[in-house]
Amino acid sequence: MAIQEDTIAVGTPFPLGATVTQQGVNFAVVSEDASQLFLCLFDDNGHEHARIAFPHKHRGIWHMEVLGVSEGQQYGLRADGPFQPQHQQVFNVKKLLIDPYARALSEKLVWHPDQAAVTQDGHANLVDSAPYVPKSIVRTITAPNPRPERAKVSPTSRALYELHIKGFSQNLPIAPELKGTYLGVISPAGIEHLQNLNITTIQLMPCFSFMTERHLQALDLHNYWGYNPISFFAPEPSYAINDAITECQQMIDGLRQAGFEVILDVVYNHTAESELDQSSVSLRGLDNTRYYRHQDGQYLNYTGCGNCIDTYSPSSIRLICDSMRYWVDIMGVDGFRFDLGVDLGRTDHDFTAKAPLLQAILQDPVLSNCCLVMEPWDIGPNGYQVGQFPKGFLECNDQYRDTVRRFWRGDDGMVPEFATRFMGSRDYFHKGEKSALNSVNYITYHDGYTLRDLVSYQHRHNLANMEDNRDGHGDNISQNFGVEGKTQDPKIQAQRLNQQLCFIATLLLSQGTPHLLGGDELSHSQQGNNNAYCQDNALTWLTWETNETRRTLQKTIATLMTLRKRYPILADLHLDDDPLYQHTPADQIEWIQEQGTPMTGQNWSEKQRHYVSLTIAPADLSVRFWMVFYNTDTPLTAALPKGHKNLKTLYATPGMSIVEGALHCAYRGVFIGQLG
Repeated sequence: MAIQEDTIAVGTPFPLGATVTQQGVNFAVVSEDASQLFLCLFDDNGHEHARIAFPHKHRGIWHMEVLGVSEGQQYGLRADGPFQPQHQQVFNVKKLLIDPYARALSEKLVWHPDQAAVTQDGHANLVDSAPYVPKSIVRTITAPNPRPERAKVSPTSRALYELHIKGFSQNLPIAPELKGTYLGVISPAGIEHLQNLNITTIQLMPCFSFMTERHLQALDLHNYWGYNPISFFAPEPSYAINDAITECQQMIDGLRQAGFEVILDVVYNHTAESELDQSSVSLRGLDNTRYYRHQDGQYLNYTGCGNCIDTYSPSSIRLICDSMRYWVDIMGVDGFRFDLGVDLGRTDHDFTAKAPLLQAILQDPVLSNCCLVMEPWDIGPNGYQVGQFPKGFLECNDQYRDTVRRFWRGDDGMVPEFATRFMGSRDYFHKGEKSALNSVNYITYHDGYTLRDLVSYQHRHNLANMEDNRDGHGDNISQNFGVEGKTQDPKIQAQRLNQQLCFIATLLLSQGTPHLLGGDELSHSQQGNNNAYCQDNALTWLTWETNETRRTLQKTIATLMTLRKRYPILADLHLDDDPLYQHTPADQIEWIQEQGTPMTGQNWSEKQRHYVSLTIAPADLSVRFWMVFYNTDTPLTAALPKGHKNLKTLYATPGMSIVEGALHCAYRGVFIGQLG
């Protein structure tokens, strides 16, 4: 259709994005440095039939109301301005741009060389990119009414379960059209499995619309994990049957209806536009110097992904906070896990807990009430900041992961550090400042071995990634029990299962907030691949055949989660020397050696010590627990703590048993009992 001047009104600079009005649609887009911004309208066949220059600009926001345009209209943006790559300005009117605030896209973005604004020799790429860029779609999205209430999860009972939408649902015994989809996750089979685990919180791996990287596309591989976003609002279309927005909402609400808290793994640290000579499909074309960190004409690549969002910029802060509020208020999530969170806490360059974005999140009445989990590192200078985020954030604790792995591998001299990690890593999450619950404890995450592979492989096996087995961690602190990979040896199989149970029991009895990798309860293997980000196939899709190993793993998780929920002291012990709890009566703790008497300084310094136990009791002494961790296979008999003769077993790994009033450790294992 032809657009006449009298069909364009002034409009308003807020809200940003495309908003349906009584007369048409208001468009508002941030582009501070552009000399002119254009709105391009497309028909359903992808043909551009109108190009309208924005007539108004207010404080860096271009805006207008286009009369006669309606819901469902496909559109894109073009920005004209300086082309000076040496100064990070790459305006190129030939490049069609996705509205950063678009709620829906016409299709999935696929990399194409003509998306680039800059040629390899530094000149402007004058090929029109419109055929290779999804169109933004005018959509009015509202929250379902009524919507299931947010699950009431106490911090002491919270346990995170990391779930990949496709990997979880692709092989579920459900209707074919539901496999690999948002709706497949909330199928009766999916919900039943999650509820049987007794966990509280589903941590969804990225749902933002994402793109496969150029180098993977050349290898005929695909980005599977989703940590390469192109939009902070539009849900990933490949997980949908028909409508990604509606079905993503239904999945989130279905999980909430089933009693789960839902948090979303979000990537606000970089975008799929990658290096300067790659895609210019959104932020780069609109305001490259404002949205991405740069210095001396070069990107500051603190993410390792080609670019990083400048979270010191007001435009970026507003975009991220608006996105977060949208996913809470409209899409329905209860919180977020932030990928490479240190980048979000940088100012010009350095990290600080007082960074504007972090403070903006914590002062926001909506966002501050969410469950907020940080991955506390990036690859930039001083990029390791475990324990340094503001109090409102939980933090993934890799120190816990590495120590617990070394302890259960049987390394000498690990008892003191194991005790520190078990008690909430107070060397990082200091007494008087933070609760142990700020420590998100984990043994496995998506970026590494699965739990089964951790006990089956000593070396990574990543050849399928086509990087000559050079990618992924080289040192996984793993143990294969004598055979690399699969084995039919029943003794080794029993040892591997026992080791998995030891890891799970340690995790769920530790002070802090536990994180479980989805599939570990199924003994899922990736055949030793510890970096399966590009494996969208049977290697990463969970399998669901029932067997005794899986029943044992799942029962262990459910049993120990019941204990955590019943006894908050198992997650957050109130110590008498912790000023954070000076207003409450102190709980009791005592470390016990195998003779049943308190540990001495000499005991703590013994390099060959492989046995550690403790008793804990709440301030009212209503119950007293005895927990034992023994990490070698030499049989040992341990006396009950002095003054106690009665003991009720609450959970024990296979090698632990009570024999004639003592604990017999036939081989490595974990025990928790209630003392009488």
